[in-house]
Amino acid sequence: MNSGSKVLLGVLAGAATGAILGVLFAPDKGLETRKKISDGSKDLSQNLKDKFSEFVDGLADKYETVKESATDLIEQGKAKASNVANALKSDAAGAVATGAQATANGAQSAADKASSYQS
Repeated sequence: MNSGSKVLLGVLAGAATGAILGVLFAPDKGLETRKKISDGSKDLSQNLKDKFSEFVDGLADKYETVKESATDLIEQGKAKASNVANALKSDAAGAVATGAQATANGAQSAADKASSYQS
């Protein structure tokens, strides 16, 4: 719970307490006072329900935002891993081709030398 929520909760609690004390000390009949207390508690209850609903909605929004960010990050990681794997495959294929060419050149050179000795 952040400090803004704590302040808001404190203000609501203070307002509710003030309203209840004001009603209790007002010069009304008992029936009217009880009705005012009942109405005030209903209003407070509705206020708290609304605030809780807003809080839950805010959490749901933040969850979705974090989930989307995590999904995007995972996709970026997969793409980078795929690029690295392809680069490694390409480098390996190039190294094999270079090695094969060098072996072929060496074999040709050996064959040329052997043929010069036979002549």
